[in-house]
Amino acid sequence: MTVTATSVDQPDQLEPRPAPGARGGRLLRLVPAAASALSGVLLYVSFPPRTLWWLALPAFAGFAWVLRGRSWKAALGLGYLFGLGFLLPLLVWTGVEVGPGPWLALVAIEAVFVALSGVGVAAVSRLPAWPVWAAAVWIAGEAVRARVPFRGFPWGKIAFGQADGVFLPLAAVGGTPVLGFAVVLCGFGLYEAVRLAGERRRTRTVRPATAAAALLSMAVPLGGALAARALVSDTAEDGTATVALVQGNVPRSGLEFNAQRRAVLDYHARETHKLAADVRAGKVPRPDYVLWPENSSDIDPLEYADASLVVEQAAKDIGVPVSVGSVVEKDGRMLNEQILWDPVKGPTQTYDKRQIQPFGEFLPLRSLVGAINKRWTEMAHRDFDRGTRPGVFHINGAKVGLATCYEAAFDWAVRDTVTHGAEMISVPSNNATFDRSEMTYQQLAMSRIRAVEHSRTVTVPVTSGVSAVIMPDGRITQKTGMFVPAYLVQKVPLRTSTTPATEVGILPEIALVLVAAGGIGWAIGSGLRARRTAVA
Repeated sequence: MTVTATSVDQPDQLEPRPAPGARGGRLLRLVPAAASALSGVLLYVSFPPRTLWWLALPAFAGFAWVLRGRSWKAALGLGYLFGLGFLLPLLVWTGVEVGPGPWLALVAIEAVFVALSGVGVAAVSRLPAWPVWAAAVWIAGEAVRARVPFRGFPWGKIAFGQADGVFLPLAAVGGTPVLGFAVVLCGFGLYEAVRLAGERRRTRTVRPATAAAALLSMAVPLGGALAARALVSDTAEDGTATVALVQGNVPRSGLEFNAQRRAVLDYHARETHKLAADVRAGKVPRPDYVLWPENSSDIDPLEYADASLVVEQAAKDIGVPVSVGSVVEKDGRMLNEQILWDPVKGPTQTYDKRQIQPFGEFLPLRSLVGAINKRWTEMAHRDFDRGTRPGVFHINGAKVGLATCYEAAFDWAVRDTVTHGAEMISVPSNNATFDRSEMTYQQLAMSRIRAVEHSRTVTVPVTSGVSAVIMPDGRITQKTGMFVPAYLVQKVPLRTSTTPATEVGILPEIALVLVAAGGIGWAIGSGLRARRTAVA
């Protein structure tokens, strides 16, 4: 048996091999690890509340630099460090109420998905036009993370950091997968262009096809985003509606649980009465309907007469239907429910939240969690149940789709309100638990992406802020401060046409997962053939 030389494509970047005993060489080994973690931090900085969306490109360029040509073991570790650098600061808000334990556990688990994506990126980095395969691998990782474990956690999708970016119109083409793919592809293409420029300086030669692939990796996403702007419109297609959002605020301290719940309800009723008085005084136009936030009445108004009376009086005073966020119990099931309360007929329509939050609205692995910290099981002493039907309220001739709080992160939970006829979308939320953390702004950015994705006005009524009105092009036209009582009134367009993203639904994501699988399969096959050739 003989060993022969082969022409297998070798990585342009190899792991540093320091001279034995060289201190500088040992430090050099740390450079890829530090660069990977710092690239993850750079990606975090590109997310709201900052408007530095473009930092995602150098973040992925840096990620490509540390991964290209690596072994799977090195890529796994470097990918995990990138995930920690990104997710540790991004998700720090998850520990505001319960301490650092759940936050660190969540990040440790979610970073595994990023690490596996890093392995995939390293594997396809030897292929022709590798940025395309690598970007598809990243989106495949996001697709998995959005579904498992515990029905998924899509927070931190690359698309959600692009509400202020030039790539935003691509959300209307293929939703968050296409928008995210374009950003990652452009970042990987940026690295490849810089790498080839350096190679040309050293060798004076670069294969035209390789250079063209690098340039197209940047030009095609940018050109596609410019072309997709034609899909974005604020034109009213089925008239307009004047909508009011009420932010009642929450008491900050000094009340026991039931008193706190009653205070929140009273605050929202009080702000609605103030709105009604301002309407009568001619200060603001009369709305067609009023939207209260999630948990604006945690005392079930369908069960308790005192809560029912508070809501009824508020609806009668303003004289139009009010959508009330409540916690209700039906047939032994506890539900996070939106109730449409008519000033004459009372409660007429309901929507039960379908995508409920693990470790917030239900507690997976309850016995294990209780063994670690009994306080956590006491805080979540009972699980919510899931709704089964899409939420579309028919209110005074308008069709209002509902995606409650956490549901805004899930593609399907917003899309099916539009496929069921929604002419605008509302995302009632309760972020008071997370104080003034970045969570509120991250979630608001998600709603901006959804507005463009489906070409619908999106309203975001929040108990403590930030409440906002978002146009179909993603612009925020009105918003409140945090932890202040306020209301917003605005005439908004009602739209009936659908974007390509609404029409095709999950298909672009499936296509990108298949591309990723094809690229990884090609890379594995090429590696096996190279080994057989080498040991011939």
